[in-house]
Amino acid sequence: MERDLEFIYVGDPMCSWCWGFAPVLERMQEVYEIPIRVVVGGLRPGPDAEELDDRVAATLAHHWEQVAHASGQPFDHSFLDRRDGWIYDTETPAVAVVAMRELSPNDTLRFHTRLQRAFYSERVDITDPAEYPALLDGFDVDHDKFMSLLGSDDMRRLAWKDFAEARSLGANGFPTLLVRDGDDYGIVTRGYLSADRLLPLLSDWLLSKYEESGDALFCEPGTIC
Repeated sequence: MERDLEFIYVGDPMCSWCWGFAPVLERMQEVYEIPIRVVVGGLRPGPDAEELDDRVAATLAHHWEQVAHASGQPFDHSFLDRRDGWIYDTETPAVAVVAMRELSPNDTLRFHTRLQRAFYSERVDITDPAEYPALLDGFDVDHDKFMSLLGSDDMRRLAWKDFAEARSLGANGFPTLLVRDGDDYGIVTRGYLSADRLLPLLSDWLLSKYEESGDALFCEPGTIC
């Protein structure tokens, strides 16, 4: 009987520790024959947004340095020099991830990572809808349909539904990784862990809990499931 098993990744495209966690998720896709469902957590959406001033920039720079040191992920700090009233509002990127999930579910995590790379290492303002046609390069979706969804109230409601689901799952910080087996949920990690630390623990746990599944839990070497 096929097991109803999945990982649930709760993150945000504008969460620096989630950008640090992106290579871990990529490695998981290479190792486990278990799907990863993306839930956008809502870091600073709408009423929680903040203007990028000296205080916010200093706080972000500190976090970015920590993430770069822990994960090796690249950051372009020049984005933090902006003082034109730019608002650190994470709603639009969250809506974009949900829109991609509607159009091409299997590309959701890859698109989430694409937005992270654009913001953190390419200095792209992913809060600006005008940037998204270029960000869709490499994704087999109808660009006009995507842009329509990006500006729709329905997708905004779905994004806020994700934010509520994240809280219901106990994901009050990002990244959070859970595993769901049927109706049972378990927290894998709240916060960043490197692949070298996380995967051995996770593999041991999966094998001990689902021993009868054996190799069915794992991809063939050298493949991405």
